[in-house]
Amino acid sequence: MSKLKIAVQKSGRLNEDSMRILKEVGISIDNGKDQLKASAKNFPLEIFYLRNGDIPQYLKDGVVDVAIIGENVLIEKGNGITISEKLGFSTCKVSVAVPKGVKYNSVKDLEGKRIATSYPNTVNQFLEKNGVTANLHIINGSVEIAPNIGLADAIVDIVSSGSTLFKNGLKEAEVILKSEAVLAVSPQISDDNQAILNKLQFRLQSVLKARQSRYVLLNAPNNKVEDIINILPGMKSPTVLPLAQEGWSSIHSVINKNDFWEIIDELKLNGAEGILVCPIDNMVL
Repeated sequence: MSKLKIAVQKSGRLNEDSMRILKEVGISIDNGKDQLKASAKNFPLEIFYLRNGDIPQYLKDGVVDVAIIGENVLIEKGNGITISEKLGFSTCKVSVAVPKGVKYNSVKDLEGKRIATSYPNTVNQFLEKNGVTANLHIINGSVEIAPNIGLADAIVDIVSSGSTLFKNGLKEAEVILKSEAVLAVSPQISDDNQAILNKLQFRLQSVLKARQSRYVLLNAPNNKVEDIINILPGMKSPTVLPLAQEGWSSIHSVINKNDFWEIIDELKLNGAEGILVCPIDNMVL
């Protein structure tokens, strides 16, 4: 039986988030300490634990069929690889950073400067787009130290919280791109494994939609039901059920979690009572 081969980061936050979402879509994986490959018990899938920077080449060569990988790594090394799903976790930025005391007005300030980075392709594309010429120093490792030891005037690196920049006397000057984890697909994936990927992607979409949604239950007097229905978007339309108390109904719906407080405030103003908001595990659309 054919198995879908999926690569994930060997260690780190992206590994943890990747394994978490695979668990949430119902895939059970036994992986012992330092194991580089494992099989799922209940889904036709093999998982490969690889160095993040090596994954794009494995995809290109068809060694793995798909990967959960940072979008920034694909932009740097994954030319020609298709992104089939944005996964919404492990978000970060690739940014220009300069010493705190240096004035930075625009990308033009990088003209003729020395830039240390682990993302030369990304930086060159950014500089070319803006008509700027600079000297790149390619560093694999602690890029942030480069300005302090006189190796560079600026750096381009991943920024999450910004704490590492702060500790090294740097400030974020410009965001080149925003990144998140994505599901990337090998150009050499077989038809059989594409069919398995379609099933996996369906599960992922159900979990991702659920993460962005909340289930709302509330009570309302019947003369307010129409007003409340106009507030709640629902998947198709809200569910309205009569309560034992005459003249009242129970209304059930789904809302986007980012709109939660605005919608709740509006519901209360329109007569809603006993509002209950619950997380959702999966949404099959």
